[in-house]
Amino acid sequence: MPTQRELFYLHLAQTTPFPLALEIERAEGIYLYGNDGKKYMDLISGIAVSNVGHCNPEVVKAIREQSEKYLHLMVYGEYVQTPQVELATLLCSVLPEKLNSVYFTNSGAEAIEGAMKLAKRYTGRTEIISFKDAYHGSTQGALSVMGNEKLKQAYRPLLPDCLTLSLSEGEGNVLSAITHKTACVIIETIQGEAGIREFSKEFLQALKKRCDVTGTLLILDEIQCAFGRTGKLFAFEHYGIEPDILCLAKSLGGGMPLGAFIAPQEIMQSFTHSPMLGHITTFGGHPVCCAAGLAALKFLLREKHLIEEATEKGELVKQLLSHPAIKEVRGKGLMLAAEFSDFETNKKIIDRCIQQGVITDWFLFCDNSMRIAPPLIITEDELREACGVIMNVIASIAKQSPN
Repeated sequence: MPTQRELFYLHLAQTTPFPLALEIERAEGIYLYGNDGKKYMDLISGIAVSNVGHCNPEVVKAIREQSEKYLHLMVYGEYVQTPQVELATLLCSVLPEKLNSVYFTNSGAEAIEGAMKLAKRYTGRTEIISFKDAYHGSTQGALSVMGNEKLKQAYRPLLPDCLTLSLSEGEGNVLSAITHKTACVIIETIQGEAGIREFSKEFLQALKKRCDVTGTLLILDEIQCAFGRTGKLFAFEHYGIEPDILCLAKSLGGGMPLGAFIAPQEIMQSFTHSPMLGHITTFGGHPVCCAAGLAALKFLLREKHLIEEATEKGELVKQLLSHPAIKEVRGKGLMLAAEFSDFETNKKIIDRCIQQGVITDWFLFCDNSMRIAPPLIITEDELREACGVIMNVIASIAKQSPN
């Protein structure tokens, strides 16, 4: 009889030659439990998904209750489904007033696809501007605005009229590239897979102003950085700007697959005509996923101290991770990157940490940096324990190094 591990390699598509292949039996709070009884502290939240913890009791309760009422009924936008309506209403209540219309999707990449279509449809333009080392998803449209040629080259041709900019060209040149031909600028409020890179407040404000002048829509991708991770409910609150379209996913569903793009109703109405059904989805806004998302957001809003404490906890991590091998610990709140000299060193530390029961990871476009993004419910004592493991691993590897 084949083992689960053997069947995993035999029947599940792989995306790297060396998958972690951890066999997890259950998860709770900040911990994952292997089928051998081993306990792992999750310092990456399933890549910024489990902000309110794994199997949050309130989320699980909402899933159970909704699953006993109804599952799929009809494609999105046709029936009045309570979980969708209540989650959309709550989202709009905590966002800027103009962001009052929600389109639910299954994932972040789908949210990006919908937002780009909406911008092109509303403006009547085709040019889309994005940024170097941006990650917006792996579907064809999202890949077209990915800011890393290495991952794009094998799939060309992609969408036309997509322009990738870099601040190394100068902020003035970047801003002047946005013209009356530009449908939208899409940007991560804080870049994730680039290794947690922030844009300055001044640049983001100038970017928004330039978009307003040229009639260009500003799409903020907060798929990874929203819902308290940076010390604010939404990361754009740090920078004094408001998007024309906001993309969300990951932690939105409380652990269930759910994404959304949110825009003013005037803009969103573009999908209702010329042609009608301008953007459709079968499973987007699934009622069980929306029920889970509603419970997760209610939990976060009630326990808002978790959002406020994210900043303090992030500063604690920066203090605790101090070693000559660490070049820098950067980020905002509990969205952090610890940088090492090279990928080989970083990977060796990550692998040893996992062996020691602490799960971390690296970034797609910054593979010499370690990702640290635990569930927001993590305590300071747990952070000290996790950082202690990381520091011990670094010290042991440094001791073995011939240099």
